[in-house]
Amino acid sequence: MSVEVLKPGLLTTPQDRGRVGLAHLGIGRAGAMDAPALRLANALAGNPANACALEITLLGPTLRFHADADIALTGAPVEARVDGARVPLWAPLRVRAGATLALGGMRQGCRSYLAVRGGFALAPVLGSRSLDVNAALGPLDGRALRAGDVLAVGMAERDARSANRRSCASSAPTEAVSPGWSLDSRPWFDGDAQRPLRLLPGTHGEHLDAASQAALFDAAFRVAADSNRVGYRLEGPRLALTAPLELVSEAGVAGTVQLPPSGQPIVLMAEHPVSGGYPRIGHVAAVDLPRLAQRRPGDAVRFVATTPEEARHRLAERERRLQRLEAAIALRLARDA
Repeated sequence: MSVEVLKPGLLTTPQDRGRVGLAHLGIGRAGAMDAPALRLANALAGNPANACALEITLLGPTLRFHADADIALTGAPVEARVDGARVPLWAPLRVRAGATLALGGMRQGCRSYLAVRGGFALAPVLGSRSLDVNAALGPLDGRALRAGDVLAVGMAERDARSANRRSCASSAPTEAVSPGWSLDSRPWFDGDAQRPLRLLPGTHGEHLDAASQAALFDAAFRVAADSNRVGYRLEGPRLALTAPLELVSEAGVAGTVQLPPSGQPIVLMAEHPVSGGYPRIGHVAAVDLPRLAQRRPGDAVRFVATTPEEARHRLAERERRLQRLEAAIALRLARDA
């Protein structure tokens, strides 16, 4: 089974959870920017949570399936058509051999995820099939998808669900078939750019001058056009320190808010460097990083203060909900077989 890339889209990359545990060697994690969306796409496609899927940014690809496939699309709303017919998002879908999936632009949000049953069987690099775009590290010689690529799909145990869908599709051999149910995307995709992101205190936050400390929480920033998977640059009021700081580089993690000399904050994202020497004025709570990852250039970014205890509680609560939903999806897919 394979999938052929007819058009690559703006930036379409293979992603899983990333390269875990290699930061001490100078190797960043990378992985999906919106991890819950990746997990739910995999769940709907009948995959393990860490199977390799495609992360699609702003404008989607056009793909041809060389064999019957079970797929799912999650994340930002994107116009999806199989052989010209609209298909639902956040739902399991069956596409037939020879079908073409065309993904258009995103009405809101920034990233969608396409999972295929069996996962994309690309060659792993350092334990992951994720592409680190900035480091050119990963499968496909360290690059994003381009026209003409043929992506292998892993072997997955075929069950009665596939046969059932084949019988349903007999009158339209290339039509995509859905079992008629889908997930409510609202708990997992937040298209409201006005909702604030939870911000933890940073190591050097107290070194901001009084006006900057107030502006960090009172002002609205905007996602800059040159934001990417490495970091989100925020345009807005210029933040300043009370005095220059002489800092030694320290380890960096996704969510850290750095303050470069320009005074415009940078939020580290999935492909962040493993160390850095800019002042750290805050840290976006991990539970809100997927929401930030869905903000597109020009979208607003506001912050609200939170505590480590609240941030840990929210993250643990989300993980419990995700695990319950993944289990419920698996049961529903088995029942539909």
